[in-house]
Order: sequence, then structure tokens, then C-alpha cells
Amino acid sequence: MNKKISQWILVIAGGILFSLVFWQEKLGINTIFFDTFILAAIFYLYANARQNAVVRWLVFGHLICLAMIILHNTLLSKVAFITTLLLIVGFTEYVHRSVWFAGGSVLLNIVFCVASIGEQFKQKKTTGKKRRNISRIIRFAIIPVLLVIVFFIIYSLSNSVFQEITARVEHYIGQFFTSVFDVFSPQRLLFLVFGIYVTGCLLLRSRLNYFSGKESTRKDDLQRTRLPWKKRIQKTSFAFAETVMGRFARGMLALKNENTTGVITLLLLNALLLVINIIDVSYLWFDFDYMGDVFLYKMVHEGTELLIMSIVLAMLVVLFFFKGNLNFYRKNKWLKFGAYAWIVQNSVLVISVLLRDYYYIARYGLAYKRIGVLFFLLMVLIGLATVFIKIWQKRTSYFLFRVNAWAGIVLLVLASTIHWDEFIASYNLQRKDRVPLDAEFLLTLSDKTLPLLDANLEAFKKVQAATPRQSSGSDSETDSWSRSKNCDTCFVEQILARKDLFLQQQSHLSWLSWNYADAATARYLKDHNNH
Repeated sequence: MNKKISQWILVIAGGILFSLVFWQEKLGINTIFFDTFILAAIFYLYANARQNAVVRWLVFGHLICLAMIILHNTLLSKVAFITTLLLIVGFTEYVHRSVWFAGGSVLLNIVFCVASIGEQFKQKKTTGKKRRNISRIIRFAIIPVLLVIVFFIIYSLSNSVFQEITARVEHYIGQFFTSVFDVFSPQRLLFLVFGIYVTGCLLLRSRLNYFSGKESTRKDDLQRTRLPWKKRIQKTSFAFAETVMGRFARGMLALKNENTTGVITLLLLNALLLVINIIDVSYLWFDFDYMGDVFLYKMVHEGTELLIMSIVLAMLVVLFFFKGNLNFYRKNKWLKFGAYAWIVQNSVLVISVLLRDYYYIARYGLAYKRIGVLFFLLMVLIGLATVFIKIWQKRTSYFLFRVNAWAGIVLLVLASTIHWDEFIASYNLQRKDRVPLDAEFLLTLSDKTLPLLDANLEAFKKVQAATPRQSSGSDSETDSWSRSKNCDTCFVEQILARKDLFLQQQSHLSWLSWNYADAATARYLKDHNNH
């Protein structure tokens, strides 16, 4: 079958499938059907990609994310699922090694999807012979059709039994079209169009190879370049160096002067950071009392953000000095030692930030940002390690960003395997006697935590009794749903209302939205629905 014909058939079929399985449903078991179709279509249209090792690993990670949607159904698992699917599209339809460039190619697919779909429906000009055949068929059919209509009317008027059968057939046909129009409402048709658009973005490759062409010129190993003076002075980095160093940025000794500037800069920065690290090690690392509320809050929320920013800037400083020919300068030994010391000291600073986060978790429990800091610090450590490799093995910035992007994708897939809302609620509730129970925060977690919240109603009653009532409406409401809407501190009523709302929402979903997290929660609530 012609590839273009196959493409538009698959796009239409994918749009119809998308409309059937996702209309008024949430992501669940329906994701398996659509994902299986998309992956099969991609590897049918772009068969050579099946031999690509990167694509195979991406499919493996993608299937893990798909399993996590069925198991956990968290927002993170859905983000990871969509991200890995888009990367599979980028690496199967284009030639790439970097996540960044593959993402750019997928973006082109999305932007030019309508144009790509339009190309699939361009009809070839019909020949004169074909036109004559169509005209001939129409002419031969006119007289027989007219005669059939006339005799049908005569027979229906003259025969009561035939008339009754005809009326019954008309009734069935009317019912059929009524049901069709009910199914294909304007909203449903728009959703079908959206499904065709989504499928087109995934299956139709854009004609533009901009990002593939850009990446084809990138290499992992740094090459020494000898630029003519006119081209060199046009570079942004030279303009910056000239602004800072003046006339020392020009001439035969420009590289030596740049090396001297780098050594002095890293020496001063290392000395300053050494003082900070000595303070942190002596104060934070050993016998730190994290029970002081005000000081701990200020140290974590203000100190952590600034330290993270300083670590990112530290990596940028190193990248600035090792951006080009300075890597090949024979007398850059002390510059390298300064950079290695700077990386090690920033690693020590990462540990100090980690301890800050640990103390805050030990004092106040888990929360999204506190977990996010842990993952960010892990990415920073990976970044520092790759910066070290870049200097040591003379690698390009392309290598640095490529490796770190892949590390980020791996972490995203691994992070999706944990239901963080449930983990946070379980951790905090198990330590409710030692950690202040943040009832307002716990009530913002997903519905999977409802069984945990319900099992700890007594703890919420205590917090509610100790919290001044904050009402935003009338106190005369008697049902839990109305009271929960009008009372910000009625934690028990809010939990009960959320239980009722969850069961109500589940009753409107079909088996297509099934996932283990919702099914387990619904089963628990039905078994313990005694309020």
C-alpha cells in the first residue's frame, strides 16, 4: 500500500480511536489501546527505527510510564508518559542523539501538523477517462432510481401491510439517525478533530529537518578551531572578554591573559566558597539542633534557594572558561586544578543543602517542594560530574547538555514509579505525634490518599478542634459537602465531602477509565462508607 495512503488511513483511524476511548473519560486502561495503536503505527511507517537502540530504551521507559498510569494514575506518571511518547516520535521520525534537538523536531511536527494532514488529503487530478466513467454510471442510474421511487410510492399506498412495514423501517431509520446525531454532537465532532490532530502530530513527519541538520554538525569531542581575526571579534564571548579585559583580550597573548584571568577568578571563588563550606560543615553537619522553627524556616526557604542558584552559576562559570581553545592551552594546569577544586567544593555545598532539606523534612514532614529539592540536588550532582568529565576529556557543551538531558529523562521515569501523594500522606500521618499535622496541605493531595485520611479521622478531629473556625459562608448548612465549602478549617467535613464526590465522579466513568489506584480507593470507601 502506498505510504501516503497508509498515513492518512492511520491518522483518521487514530483520531476515531482517540474519540472513542477518551471522550468524557480520564486516562486509564484506555491509554493502553491508544498507545498500542500509536506505537504499532509508528513502527509500521518508520520501520528502520526498530533497529535503533535509543528507541528501544525509550520504548522500555515509556512502557514503564504506561504501567504507572494504570497502577498509580498520578499527574507525574502522565507527564512522563507523554514526554517519553513524544521522544519516541522524535527519535523514530528523525535522526537525533540529543533529547533537546529531538524535542525541537517534535515541536515542528506539532506546529506544522495541520499542513502535514492537508498534504495527505491532496487528491490527484482525475483523468478524462475517469470523469467519463463516473458520468456514465450516473446517467445509467438516473432512470432506474426514479422508477423505483415511483413504484415504491404506488405500492405503499395500495398495500396496507407493505405500508406498515415501510412505516416501521422509517421509524428504525429515524431512531438510527437520532442516535447518530446524539453521539456526534458538535462537542464530540470537535473532540474527533482534536483526536485527528493529536494522531497527526505523532505519526506525520514534518518536511523540515531543521533540528536534525543542526545536530548533525554537533560533536561530543572538542576540536581546536583557528578562527580568522575578523570572525573571532564578531563572537559574543569575545565581546564580553574585551569588555572585562580590555586590550588584554587582543593580540598573541590573548589566550594566556584569559588563562590568567581564569586562574585568579577561580582562586578567589574557591577561597570564598571554602569559608562558606567550613561554616556549613562545622555548624550543619554535626549535632545541629533543627527544632528552632523560625531559624530553620529562614535557613531552608531563603538559604536553600540562594545556594541552589549559586551552584548553577558555579557551573556556568566553569563552562565560560572552558568553552573553546583554552582547553588546549598547554599551561592551563592551574586553571584545571582550580576548576576541579571548584567542582568538589560545590559538591560539598550540595551536601549542605541536602542536610538543610533533611532537617526541614524531619521537623515538618514531607511536601512537594522538599522532595523536588532532593531530585534537583541529584541532577546538580550529575551536572557537576559531567562538567568534570567535560574538562578532563575535552568534551563540548553539546555533550554536557545531551548527557544531562538523558539523566533528567531517566529520573523522570524513575520518579513516576512512586505515588508521591500517598507516600507523603503516609509519611506525615505515621509521624503525626512528632511532626505537626498540616491538615490543609494533606487535604490538597490526590484522591488516592482518601483511605489514609479516612483512617486518621481522629487526628484530623483533634487538629480541627484546636484550630479557630474560619467560615466563609452560612453555618446553617447540615450536609458535609455544604459545610466543607463554607468552612476552611472543617477538615473532617472536607474529607467526608471528598469521599462522596469521588464516588459520584467514579459512577460517571466507564471501564475505559479503570486504573488500580481509583479502583482500590473506591473499594475501600464503599466498604467503609459508614458516615
